[in-house]
Amino acid sequence: MKEYNSLQEVRSEIDIIDDKLVELIAQRSHLVAKASLFRNNAEELKANDRVDFVVQKVRQKAIELDISPNMVANLFTIMVNDMIEREISEFRNTETF
Repeated sequence: MKEYNSLQEVRSEIDIIDDKLVELIAQRSHLVAKASLFRNNAEELKANDRVDFVVQKVRQKAIELDISPNMVANLFTIMVNDMIEREISEFRNTETF
């Protein structure tokens, strides 16, 4: 791991990582939107088995990286649920009757 000489250096590195995290979340969100195009109805968007799989996968990765699996699971649960709710809303707004 890199050596840091000041708090400002550490904070600058954290800021860079934060920017990358937001970019990755945006990329994920765009892919979720693309995945929703392959769904037939709003109920299919929920994909509870997939959500459970993703949360368990990131919990395991967190354990491997020696960070809190609960924190990572909570973050992903919030993120995934928000993305699902947005996609359900968009799906319902584009349905034709």
